[in-house]
Formats: sequence, C-alpha cells, structure tokens
Amino acid sequence: MYPRKLTRSVISNPDYPVVETPKGKLRGLWEEGVFLFRGVQYATAKRFHLPQEVPAWEGTKEAIIYGPVCVEMHTPIAHDQYNVPHYHYIQDEECHYLNIWTKHIEKGAKKPVMVWIHGGGFSTGSSIELYAYDGHELCDFGDVVVVSLNHRLNCIGYLDLSAVDEKEYKYTGNLGQADLVAALRWIRDNIEAFGGDPDNVTIMGQSGGGGKVNALLQTPSAAGLFHKAVIQSGVFEGGKDLLPEESREIGKKVVEALNLKDIREIETIPYYLLARAAQKVGGEMAGGRIRFAPVKDDDFFFGSCELNPCIEGTKNVPVLIGSVLGEFDQNFNQVYAPGSKNSWSEDQVWSLLRQVYGDQAEAVVAAQQKAYPGAPIVDSLFINRGGRVAARDWCRRREKEGCAPAYNWLFTLESPFNGGTIAWHNVEEAYMFHNACYLEASYIPGVSERLQDIMTGAWVQFARTGDPNFVGMPLWHPATEENGACMIFDRVVREECHHDDALMELLPQKAIMSKNARHPLSTFGGGPRQSL
Repeated sequence: MYPRKLTRSVISNPDYPVVETPKGKLRGLWEEGVFLFRGVQYATAKRFHLPQEVPAWEGTKEAIIYGPVCVEMHTPIAHDQYNVPHYHYIQDEECHYLNIWTKHIEKGAKKPVMVWIHGGGFSTGSSIELYAYDGHELCDFGDVVVVSLNHRLNCIGYLDLSAVDEKEYKYTGNLGQADLVAALRWIRDNIEAFGGDPDNVTIMGQSGGGGKVNALLQTPSAAGLFHKAVIQSGVFEGGKDLLPEESREIGKKVVEALNLKDIREIETIPYYLLARAAQKVGGEMAGGRIRFAPVKDDDFFFGSCELNPCIEGTKNVPVLIGSVLGEFDQNFNQVYAPGSKNSWSEDQVWSLLRQVYGDQAEAVVAAQQKAYPGAPIVDSLFINRGGRVAARDWCRRREKEGCAPAYNWLFTLESPFNGGTIAWHNVEEAYMFHNACYLEASYIPGVSERLQDIMTGAWVQFARTGDPNFVGMPLWHPATEENGACMIFDRVVREECHHDDALMELLPQKAIMSKNARHPLSTFGGGPRQSL
C-alpha cells in the first residue's frame, strides 16, 4: 500500500496462505511475520437497502488487493498531504470490504481483535486513505488481529428516504452504520479462522470514525458484537444529533430535485446524478451543504452518548477517549502571522494574544502555563477547546450513568514541521498504530520510537483487558468528575488531574478553520485567510 512496503519480503503462493472461512477459502499474503488479507467482502447490498450476508463460494478467492472504497461526492485535495499523507483509491458503491492483519491463521489462537473505522466525517474517507492506517506494525508489535473496513458514506449511506416510502426505505438514514454492524457480525462469525477472538473485539475510530464508534455505542443491534471502544477526536462541543424531522425533510428535497417518475428509480440512476441533486439541496441550506450523520430514530440509533441516556447493551463497554492539543486550531491551519510561531518576538506574540483574547489574554496565558508549565506562551493561540472539553465531559457523563470505566487522554507532542507545529487533527494515529517512524513531518528521532511504544502498548493492553495500564508507563486511572484524570502523551508521558479545567473555562469556542491561508483547501474545510 505504501512505498515502505517494498522493503518487505512478500510471499504469496497458490495455496499459501489460505484460510477457510464458513463461506469459503481466502488466499492472502505473508509479509515478514504478518499475514495480510486484503479486500475481503463482508456483505453485499443494493443501493438504499440493508446489507446482506455474502453467499458461500466454491474454490479459493483472492484476498491480495484492496477492495474498492466508497464513492465520494467530492474527494478533498488536502493541503495537509505532507503532515497527514493520504492514499486515494478506486471508488465504487460496492464497497463492503475489509482488510485483516494477523500473525496467526489457525483457530484457537484467540488473539484480541482491533477494528479500525476510518475518519472523513460521514461523507468521505476509506480504510486505506491515510498512511497511518496500515495495520502491519500494530499487529506485529502487539500480536493482535487488526481489521480495517470500508462502508457506505454520504448520500448512499446516510440519506434518509423514509419520508418518501416508510416501509421500503425505513433505515436509509443509518445504512452506513448498518454496514458497520454487518462488518462486526462478519468478524464475530469469521475472525477465529484468522487467529482472532470473537469474544474480545475492540472498535476504534478517529474523527468521523470516532463519531461512528460513539454511535455504535448507542446502537442496539451492535451490542455484544464489540467489547471495548476507542474514540479519538470523535466528539466535539456543540455537537447535536440529526433528528428525523430534519433528515426526512432533506431526503424529500433530494428526491424532488431528481424529478423521478417512480421513486424506485433512485436505486439505479447514475451515482453522479444522485450526488448532484444532494449537492444542489445542500447548496440551498444553511452552511451550504447537507449534514450527513446517523439519524436518531430511537429504533436503530438512540442518539449520541453525550446527549442521551446510555443504552443498557453497551454500558459494560470500557472506553478510551481523547483528543489532541491543537486539533483544527493548530498553527498549520490557523495562520496569524508569517513564519514559525516559535520565531515570533515576545511583543508580536502578546499583540496577537490580545487581539484574539482581548482583556482575557493575561488570564489565558496564566492558565496555560499552569496547565503546561514551561510551554511557549504562543501556544495559547492554538489550543483546541472543543475536542478536549467534549472528551473530558463524555467520561463524566458515562460515570454518572454507571457505565464501565472511561480512560481520558490528550496528545500534546509538538512536531518539528514548519519550525514547530502543535499536535494536529490525525497526528496521534501514527503513534497508536506504531507507524510514527514512517511519517516525516511528525518524526522526532529517539522520541517518536519511545512514545509509539507506550501509546501502542496502552492501546493493545486496553484491547486485551479493558485496562490500558502496563509495566513501563505511568499509572492511568479511569476518569471521573472527582479525579479529572487525563493521560498526557508527550516527550514525558504523565497523568494529570484537572490540569486544564481553568484554561478550558477561559478559552472561547473558536470557529474551526476561521483563518486558514492554505490552498488548496484542506480535508478539514476552511477558506481564504482573514486578517485579525
């Protein structure tokens, strides 16, 4: 998948490695101690219908190339290609494929299964879009089975047509999530053949993937199919559920824009016509686009954890949840002045601080220095509040609901890119996938190696036991409202308690990407540079 893979020895013979699943045989690859099965179909589905099981087959199917990824209404051209390397691939509506990395292809190995759900909101992305997603190193380091998967997105995964035909299209607003449930069912029924333990499955996701994990925790049909959950930068302050009255109205408008003679035509018209209609409707809405998200119908999906009572079926699921220091607000995206933030004079820094925070500038800096002693005061301009507060409060809500422990974390390591860049949205993925040494922008010799060992070790230990603590890292307590515990991942890994509560109270809810000067626009959205 990536250039570095060319340095590995790859073995694939007609009869090795071959795994026999309940539906048929699959042939994969072997790469230096890790078996890799790519493009394994976990379901099949007609457009706007629920996923179905894949029928059995005779002979041996190839599982040596990646399956198509979901079609996108638009494929973002990322300005952050250097610091978040992307890999784009063949798109198709038939996208129900997953990939497996394992060190064992025999039943009885009973290794923990770590399932990765990709980001990109609910509109874009794929299981192989980011270089950091490659599961070889995580599998090899942790001796776990790693699975990544694709599913339906945007207008074929989350467009609610139930107002047009309640019976035929009842669950169309949640088809993307139904695909994830189908993938988890496939894992339950098949993963033992790949050395995995179907009774020890951890779902993980970042950004939109974290949002999908959050939604699966509130999806009754997913309960029991996973046993631990990891949410990375997947919840933000101000989030709200997509309610049926809004989703149904959107669906009606898209159908009207298509001017169909028979609603069933929507199942077979070219995708670009469907996408064009959705874009037209989105352009007429506030914000200029349709908000694709799971629909809180109190049937398939009971609304996000932070806004609704936790469903009984997943209260026993322990969770790792956290964010990164800068998210969308870090200094590669928020451009306040030319040059590196670390090259600005003290007078220039204070001038910017007062322009951003007004008469609260001194108080913000004091709180920032208390939270992060010795950190440059300029960093106060780039700390993200939305993800940090949401993750912290998410833990507290789960505690009040009597749920299994939630462990809170924050990634704060500054990368050397552009003379020093605060932790950006996506940066931690390479560290928990044990791929940090392969990404130029964030690699720090001697630091990245140690930190990825600790982070990957914690994620793996959590997948094994539901508790991230292992010998070699500081003690990590479940987060409660009383202790305010948060594990800080940086050059020095440490647990802090209520370390940034005062700072979060002072920081405003900044508009995401309000001052992005980069072109083309990033995967995070944005617009032309604005002066202060």
